[in-house]
Amino acid sequence: MAGEKTEKATPKRREEARKKGQVGRSQDLGGAVILMAGLLALGTAGPAAARRMGDAMRSALTQIADPSVVSQDHVGELLTQAMIAVLLSVAPIAAVCIVAGVAVNVVQVGFKPSAEAMKPDPKRLNPVSGAKNIFGPNMFAEALKSVSKVAVVGAIVFAYVAPKLTELGAMVGIGPQELAEALSSDIRSIAMRAAMAYFLIGCADYGYQKYRTEKSMKMEVQEVKEESKGQNLPPEVRAAMRRRQMSAARARMMADVPTADVIVTNPTHFAVALKYDGTRAAPMVIAKGQDLMALRIRELAEEAGVPRVEDRPLARSLFATCEVGHEIPEDLYAAVAQVLAFVYRLKARRRAG
Repeated sequence: MAGEKTEKATPKRREEARKKGQVGRSQDLGGAVILMAGLLALGTAGPAAARRMGDAMRSALTQIADPSVVSQDHVGELLTQAMIAVLLSVAPIAAVCIVAGVAVNVVQVGFKPSAEAMKPDPKRLNPVSGAKNIFGPNMFAEALKSVSKVAVVGAIVFAYVAPKLTELGAMVGIGPQELAEALSSDIRSIAMRAAMAYFLIGCADYGYQKYRTEKSMKMEVQEVKEESKGQNLPPEVRAAMRRRQMSAARARMMADVPTADVIVTNPTHFAVALKYDGTRAAPMVIAKGQDLMALRIRELAEEAGVPRVEDRPLARSLFATCEVGHEIPEDLYAAVAQVLAFVYRLKARRRAG
Protein backbone atom coordinates (compact mmCIF):
# COMPACT_ATOMS: atom_id res chain seq x y z
CA MET A 1 0.00 0.00 0.00
CA ALA A 2 1.19 3.57 -0.62
CA GLY A 3 3.25 5.26 2.13
CA GLU A 4 1.73 7.03 5.08
CA LYS A 5 0.48 10.56 4.45
CA THR A 6 2.34 12.39 7.23
CA GLU A 7 3.23 15.73 5.61
CA LYS A 8 1.16 18.90 5.63
CA ALA A 9 -0.37 19.89 2.31
CA THR A 10 1.67 22.17 0.09
CA PRO A 11 0.22 25.47 -1.19
CA LYS A 12 -0.38 23.80 -4.55
CA ARG A 13 -2.34 20.93 -2.98
CA ARG A 14 -4.35 23.42 -0.91
CA GLU A 15 -5.22 25.44 -3.99
CA GLU A 16 -6.31 22.31 -5.85
CA ALA A 17 -8.50 21.30 -2.91
CA ARG A 18 -10.03 24.79 -2.74
CA LYS A 19 -10.92 24.66 -6.43
CA LYS A 20 -12.81 21.44 -5.74
CA GLY A 21 -14.62 23.03 -2.80
CA GLN A 22 -12.75 20.93 -0.22
CA VAL A 23 -12.47 23.49 2.57
CA GLY A 24 -13.01 23.37 6.31
CA ARG A 25 -16.39 24.94 6.95
CA SER A 26 -19.01 24.49 9.66
CA GLN A 27 -22.66 24.76 8.70
CA ASP A 28 -23.53 24.95 12.40
CA LEU A 29 -21.35 28.02 12.88
CA GLY A 30 -22.97 29.71 9.88
CA GLY A 31 -26.44 28.84 11.14
CA ALA A 32 -25.65 30.17 14.62
CA VAL A 33 -24.37 33.50 13.31
CA ILE A 34 -27.41 33.93 11.05
CA LEU A 35 -29.72 33.07 13.98
CA MET A 36 -28.04 35.59 16.28
CA ALA A 37 -28.10 38.29 13.61
CA GLY A 38 -31.78 37.59 12.93
CA LEU A 39 -32.66 37.79 16.64
CA LEU A 40 -30.79 41.08 17.04
CA ALA A 41 -32.49 42.48 13.94
CA LEU A 42 -35.88 41.36 15.23
CA GLY A 43 -35.18 43.03 18.57
CA THR A 44 -34.43 46.38 16.96
CA ALA A 45 -36.50 46.48 13.77
CA GLY A 46 -39.09 43.84 14.64
CA PRO A 47 -41.64 45.98 16.53
CA ALA A 48 -41.72 48.66 13.82
CA ALA A 49 -41.95 46.00 11.09
CA ALA A 50 -44.82 44.29 12.93
CA ARG A 51 -46.70 47.58 13.20
CA ARG A 52 -46.25 48.34 9.50
CA MET A 53 -47.39 44.85 8.52
CA GLY A 54 -50.38 45.05 10.84
CA ASP A 55 -51.40 48.47 9.52
CA ALA A 56 -51.08 47.34 5.90
CA MET A 57 -53.11 44.16 6.38
CA ARG A 58 -55.71 45.92 8.55
CA SER A 59 -56.19 48.67 5.97
CA ALA A 60 -56.53 46.18 3.10
CA LEU A 61 -58.99 43.92 4.93
CA THR A 62 -61.07 46.89 6.11
CA GLN A 63 -61.45 48.20 2.57
CA ILE A 64 -62.21 44.75 1.18
CA ALA A 65 -64.96 44.25 3.76
CA ASP A 66 -66.65 47.55 2.84
CA PRO A 67 -68.19 47.42 -0.68
CA SER A 68 -68.91 51.16 -0.54
CA VAL A 69 -65.17 51.88 -0.39
CA VAL A 70 -63.76 49.45 -2.94
CA SER A 71 -65.17 47.31 -5.72
CA GLN A 72 -64.48 43.59 -6.03
CA ASP A 73 -62.26 44.29 -9.05
CA HIS A 74 -59.77 46.04 -6.78
CA VAL A 75 -59.51 43.29 -4.17
CA GLY A 76 -56.50 41.70 -5.85
CA GLU A 77 -54.75 45.06 -6.13
CA LEU A 78 -55.30 45.77 -2.43
CA LEU A 79 -53.98 42.37 -1.40
CA THR A 80 -50.94 42.82 -3.65
CA GLN A 81 -50.19 46.19 -2.07
CA ALA A 82 -50.56 44.65 1.39
CA MET A 83 -48.16 41.83 0.53
CA ILE A 84 -45.62 44.30 -0.86
CA ALA A 85 -45.85 46.25 2.38
CA VAL A 86 -45.25 43.04 4.34
CA LEU A 87 -42.22 42.13 2.22
CA LEU A 88 -40.76 45.62 2.58
CA SER A 89 -41.24 45.40 6.34
CA VAL A 90 -39.29 42.15 6.67
CA ALA A 91 -36.69 43.03 4.00
CA PRO A 92 -34.27 44.77 6.43
CA ILE A 93 -34.30 41.76 8.76
CA ALA A 94 -33.75 39.38 5.84
CA ALA A 95 -30.93 41.59 4.56
CA VAL A 96 -29.18 41.43 7.94
CA CYS A 97 -29.39 37.62 7.89
CA ILE A 98 -28.02 37.45 4.33
CA VAL A 99 -25.10 39.76 5.15
CA ALA A 100 -24.34 37.73 8.28
CA GLY A 101 -24.39 34.49 6.28
CA VAL A 102 -22.01 35.86 3.64
CA ALA A 103 -19.70 37.33 6.30
CA VAL A 104 -19.36 34.12 8.31
CA ASN A 105 -18.67 32.17 5.11
CA VAL A 106 -15.92 34.62 4.10
CA VAL A 107 -14.38 34.43 7.58
CA GLN A 108 -14.30 30.62 7.41
CA VAL A 109 -13.02 30.01 3.88
CA GLY A 110 -12.18 33.41 2.39
CA PHE A 111 -13.73 35.12 -0.60
CA LYS A 112 -12.65 32.70 -3.33
CA PRO A 113 -15.72 31.06 -4.88
CA SER A 114 -15.11 27.60 -6.34
CA ALA A 115 -16.68 27.23 -9.77
CA GLU A 116 -16.25 23.44 -9.65
CA ALA A 117 -17.94 23.19 -6.25
CA MET A 118 -20.91 25.24 -7.48
CA LYS A 119 -21.58 23.01 -10.51
CA PRO A 120 -24.91 21.12 -10.36
CA ASP A 121 -24.41 17.60 -9.04
CA PRO A 122 -27.23 15.11 -9.78
CA LYS A 123 -25.93 12.81 -7.01
CA ARG A 124 -27.08 15.36 -4.44
CA LEU A 125 -30.66 14.57 -5.42
CA ASN A 126 -30.20 10.91 -4.48
CA PRO A 127 -32.59 10.21 -1.57
CA VAL A 128 -30.08 7.89 0.10
CA SER A 129 -27.32 10.51 0.08
CA GLY A 130 -28.75 12.04 3.24
CA ALA A 131 -27.52 9.07 5.28
CA LYS A 132 -24.09 10.56 5.91
CA ASN A 133 -21.32 10.14 8.42
CA ILE A 134 -22.01 6.48 9.13
CA PHE A 135 -18.40 5.36 9.34
CA GLY A 136 -16.04 5.47 12.28
CA PRO A 137 -15.16 8.65 14.17
CA ASN A 138 -17.13 10.88 11.83
CA MET A 139 -20.37 9.16 12.88
CA PHE A 140 -19.44 9.61 16.54
CA ALA A 141 -18.62 13.31 16.08
CA GLU A 142 -21.88 14.03 14.27
CA ALA A 143 -23.90 12.14 16.86
CA LEU A 144 -22.13 13.95 19.70
CA LYS A 145 -22.77 17.30 18.05
CA SER A 146 -26.48 16.58 17.59
CA VAL A 147 -26.87 15.40 21.19
CA SER A 148 -24.96 18.46 22.41
CA LYS A 149 -27.26 20.85 20.60
CA VAL A 150 -30.39 19.24 22.02
CA ALA A 151 -28.94 18.95 25.53
CA VAL A 152 -27.65 22.52 25.63
CA VAL A 153 -30.88 24.07 24.37
CA GLY A 154 -32.90 21.93 26.77
CA ALA A 155 -30.68 22.92 29.70
CA ILE A 156 -30.97 26.60 28.82
CA VAL A 157 -34.75 26.47 28.61
CA PHE A 158 -35.00 24.56 31.90
CA ALA A 159 -32.55 26.85 33.74
CA TYR A 160 -34.45 29.93 32.60
CA VAL A 161 -38.01 28.65 33.02
CA ALA A 162 -37.65 26.72 36.31
CA PRO A 163 -37.31 29.81 38.55
CA LYS A 164 -40.28 31.45 36.80
CA LEU A 165 -42.81 28.63 37.22
CA THR A 166 -44.67 30.54 39.93
CA GLU A 167 -44.98 33.58 37.63
CA LEU A 168 -46.30 31.38 34.81
CA GLY A 169 -48.99 30.02 37.11
CA ALA A 170 -50.26 33.53 37.72
CA MET A 171 -50.74 34.07 33.95
CA VAL A 172 -53.35 31.34 33.52
CA GLY A 173 -56.33 33.68 33.57
CA ILE A 174 -55.07 36.44 31.27
CA GLY A 175 -55.96 36.86 27.59
CA PRO A 176 -53.85 35.70 24.61
CA GLN A 177 -52.55 39.19 23.74
CA GLU A 178 -51.54 39.97 27.32
CA LEU A 179 -49.94 36.54 27.63
CA ALA A 180 -47.92 37.08 24.44
CA GLU A 181 -46.70 40.48 25.65
CA ALA A 182 -45.76 39.05 29.04
CA LEU A 183 -43.84 36.15 27.54
CA SER A 184 -42.16 37.99 24.63
CA SER A 185 -39.23 39.20 26.73
CA ASP A 186 -38.66 35.72 28.18
CA ILE A 187 -38.86 34.11 24.75
CA ARG A 188 -36.28 36.55 23.34
CA SER A 189 -33.94 35.88 26.27
CA ILE A 190 -34.22 32.11 25.85
CA ALA A 191 -33.71 32.36 22.08
CA MET A 192 -30.61 34.55 22.41
CA ARG A 193 -29.06 32.28 25.04
CA ALA A 194 -29.75 29.23 22.86
CA ALA A 195 -28.22 31.03 19.86
CA MET A 196 -25.07 31.86 21.83
CA ALA A 197 -24.75 28.23 22.94
CA TYR A 198 -25.30 27.14 19.33
CA PHE A 199 -22.53 29.56 18.33
CA LEU A 200 -20.08 27.94 20.77
CA ILE A 201 -20.97 24.49 19.41
CA GLY A 202 -20.47 25.87 15.89
CA CYS A 203 -17.00 27.16 16.82
CA ALA A 204 -16.03 23.72 18.11
CA ASP A 205 -17.44 22.12 14.95
CA TYR A 206 -15.47 24.57 12.79
CA GLY A 207 -12.26 23.45 14.51
CA TYR A 208 -13.18 19.81 13.90
CA GLN A 209 -13.99 20.43 10.22
CA LYS A 210 -10.66 22.23 9.74
CA TYR A 211 -8.89 19.29 11.37
CA ARG A 212 -10.68 16.81 9.08
CA THR A 213 -9.84 18.86 5.99
CA GLU A 214 -6.17 19.17 6.95
CA LYS A 215 -5.99 15.42 7.59
CA SER A 216 -7.56 14.58 4.24
CA MET A 217 -5.05 16.83 2.40
CA LYS A 218 -1.92 15.36 3.98
CA MET A 219 0.73 14.13 1.57
CA GLU A 220 3.39 11.46 1.45
CA VAL A 221 7.01 12.56 1.90
CA GLN A 222 7.76 11.43 -1.64
CA GLU A 223 4.87 13.49 -3.01
CA VAL A 224 6.22 16.63 -1.35
CA LYS A 225 9.73 15.97 -2.66
CA GLU A 226 8.53 15.34 -6.21
CA GLU A 227 6.37 18.46 -6.18
CA SER A 228 9.21 20.67 -4.92
CA LYS A 229 11.68 19.19 -7.43
CA GLY A 230 9.44 19.89 -10.39
CA GLN A 231 8.61 23.53 -9.71
CA ASN A 232 11.70 25.15 -11.30
CA LEU A 233 12.33 22.73 -14.17
CA PRO A 234 11.68 23.24 -17.91
CA PRO A 235 8.22 22.17 -19.12
CA GLU A 236 9.49 19.16 -21.08
CA VAL A 237 11.42 17.88 -18.05
CA ARG A 238 8.37 18.34 -15.83
CA ALA A 239 6.28 16.44 -18.38
CA ALA A 240 8.76 13.55 -18.39
CA MET A 241 8.79 13.53 -14.59
CA ARG A 242 5.00 13.46 -14.52
CA ARG A 243 4.99 10.47 -16.87
CA ARG A 244 7.45 8.60 -14.63
CA GLN A 245 5.44 9.54 -11.55
CA MET A 246 2.24 8.32 -13.17
CA SER A 247 3.90 5.06 -14.15
CA ALA A 248 5.22 4.54 -10.61
CA ALA A 249 1.83 5.47 -9.14
CA ARG A 250 0.10 2.93 -11.40
CA ALA A 251 2.55 0.24 -10.30
CA ARG A 252 1.93 1.05 -6.62
CA MET A 253 -1.80 1.14 -7.26
CA MET A 254 -1.81 -2.28 -8.88
CA ALA A 255 0.22 -3.68 -5.99
CA ASP A 256 -2.50 -2.47 -3.61
CA VAL A 257 -5.37 -4.22 -5.41
CA PRO A 258 -5.00 -7.57 -3.56
CA THR A 259 -5.44 -5.72 -0.23
CA ALA A 260 -8.83 -4.26 -1.21
CA ASP A 261 -12.07 -5.19 0.53
CA VAL A 262 -14.15 -5.00 -2.65
CA ILE A 263 -13.93 -4.11 -6.35
CA VAL A 264 -16.87 -2.06 -7.67
CA THR A 265 -17.30 -2.51 -11.44
CA ASN A 266 -19.31 -1.10 -14.32
CA PRO A 267 -18.94 -4.14 -15.12
CA THR A 268 -16.40 -3.87 -17.98
CA HIS A 269 -15.48 -0.21 -18.50
CA PHE A 270 -14.71 0.88 -14.91
CA ALA A 271 -13.26 -0.80 -11.83
CA VAL A 272 -12.65 0.84 -8.44
CA ALA A 273 -10.94 -0.89 -5.51
CA LEU A 274 -12.11 0.14 -2.01
CA LYS A 275 -10.56 -0.53 1.38
CA TYR A 276 -11.93 0.26 4.84
CA ASP A 277 -9.84 -0.70 7.89
CA GLY A 278 -11.81 1.14 10.58
CA THR A 279 -9.02 3.60 11.39
CA ARG A 280 -10.21 6.20 8.89
CA ALA A 281 -13.38 8.27 8.82
CA ALA A 282 -14.50 6.59 5.58
CA PRO A 283 -13.48 3.93 3.02
CA MET A 284 -10.58 4.82 0.75
CA VAL A 285 -10.04 4.31 -2.98
CA ILE A 286 -6.80 2.38 -3.39
CA ALA A 287 -7.04 1.73 -7.14
CA LYS A 288 -9.20 2.64 -10.10
CA GLY A 289 -9.06 2.14 -13.83
CA GLN A 290 -10.92 2.31 -17.13
CA ASP A 291 -11.08 -0.22 -19.95
CA LEU A 292 -7.73 -2.13 -20.08
CA MET A 293 -6.65 -0.96 -16.64
CA ALA A 294 -10.08 -1.90 -15.28
CA LEU A 295 -9.61 -5.36 -16.78
CA ARG A 296 -6.20 -5.69 -15.10
CA ILE A 297 -7.68 -4.64 -11.73
CA ARG A 298 -10.40 -7.28 -12.09
CA GLU A 299 -7.81 -9.94 -12.95
CA LEU A 300 -5.62 -9.08 -9.95
CA ALA A 301 -8.65 -9.05 -7.67
CA GLU A 302 -9.80 -12.44 -8.93
CA GLU A 303 -6.33 -13.91 -8.34
CA ALA A 304 -6.33 -12.55 -4.78
CA GLY A 305 -9.91 -13.60 -4.05
CA VAL A 306 -11.16 -10.03 -3.58
CA PRO A 307 -14.99 -9.86 -3.93
CA ARG A 308 -16.37 -7.99 -6.92
CA VAL A 309 -19.70 -6.12 -6.93
CA GLU A 310 -21.35 -4.81 -10.09
CA ASP A 311 -22.96 -1.40 -9.54
CA ARG A 312 -22.90 0.75 -12.66
CA PRO A 313 -23.93 4.14 -11.16
CA LEU A 314 -21.67 3.75 -8.13
CA ALA A 315 -18.69 2.62 -10.20
CA ARG A 316 -19.04 5.63 -12.50
CA SER A 317 -19.43 8.03 -9.57
CA LEU A 318 -16.43 6.62 -7.71
CA PHE A 319 -14.27 6.74 -10.84
CA ALA A 320 -15.28 10.32 -11.66
CA THR A 321 -15.14 11.89 -8.19
CA CYS A 322 -12.52 9.96 -6.19
CA GLU A 323 -8.75 10.14 -6.33
CA VAL A 324 -6.57 7.16 -5.50
CA GLY A 325 -5.40 7.34 -1.90
CA HIS A 326 -8.32 9.55 -0.85
CA GLU A 327 -11.44 8.81 1.16
CA ILE A 328 -14.76 8.62 -0.67
CA PRO A 329 -16.96 11.76 -0.60
CA GLU A 330 -19.83 11.98 1.86
CA ASP A 331 -22.55 11.79 -0.78
CA LEU A 332 -21.42 8.23 -1.60
CA TYR A 333 -21.30 6.98 2.01
CA ALA A 334 -24.73 5.32 1.94
CA ALA A 335 -24.19 3.52 -1.38
CA VAL A 336 -20.73 2.28 -0.39
CA ALA A 337 -22.05 1.19 3.01
CA GLN A 338 -24.55 -1.09 1.29
CA VAL A 339 -21.79 -2.63 -0.84
CA LEU A 340 -19.48 -3.19 2.14
CA ALA A 341 -22.31 -4.67 4.21
CA PHE A 342 -22.99 -7.15 1.39
CA VAL A 343 -19.30 -8.06 1.17
CA TYR A 344 -18.97 -8.54 4.93
CA ARG A 345 -22.02 -10.83 4.95
CA LEU A 346 -20.57 -12.79 2.03
CA LYS A 347 -17.25 -13.24 3.83
CA ALA A 348 -19.05 -14.32 7.01
CA ARG A 349 -21.01 -16.98 5.08
CA ARG A 350 -17.81 -18.25 3.47
CA ARG A 351 -16.11 -18.58 6.86
CA ALA A 352 -19.17 -20.30 8.33
CA GLY A 353 -19.36 -22.70 5.39
